[in-house]
Amino acid sequence: MKRIDYPFNKEQIRELRVGDMVLISGKMYTGRDAVHKRLHDGTKPPVDFNNQIIYHCGPVVIQDKKTGKYEVKAAGPTTSIREEPYQWEVMRDHGILGVIGKGGMGPKTLQGCKDYGCVYFHAIGGAAQVLAEKIESVDNVFWTDLGSPEAIWELTVKDFPVVVTMDSHGGSLHAEVEKSSSDKLKEFL
Repeated sequence: MKRIDYPFNKEQIRELRVGDMVLISGKMYTGRDAVHKRLHDGTKPPVDFNNQIIYHCGPVVIQDKKTGKYEVKAAGPTTSIREEPYQWEVMRDHGILGVIGKGGMGPKTLQGCKDYGCVYFHAIGGAAQVLAEKIESVDNVFWTDLGSPEAIWELTVKDFPVVVTMDSHGGSLHAEVEKSSSDKLKEFL
């Protein structure tokens, strides 16, 4: 098990390889389809994403009516392939070092990981409540006009569990599984 702690840097990200299990502690931001599209279209982000991690997640968040504080009740990963048209550009244009999601991403993102020193982390789908327990605080929220699931939530996490499935060296567990599956299918046909 490896650990990366905020502030994140390219050196620690470049050390990660496909298959590494990692615990992340520190700051991360959520960002789904609408955020990626808005960034792709040239809107200036409300935060500096340089050396940050974006989590493809639409968390279930409640706000305490008395204190105004937010609490995350569920924080499962969103299927990442929907971000494939934009992810590499967001990496390039905003200096993101890590992306967390589920299901993997395609060749554009893999090339972006190589070109810009980024990794794709897989979070466990179906474990939304368990992952929410790793969120220590909600520190801010941006672009609420997109709706709660699509807004950018600034989170502080402790020991958030992920697995590297695409690395900055061109390794992709997703490509390996696809090739292996295709080879097996050819045997059966």
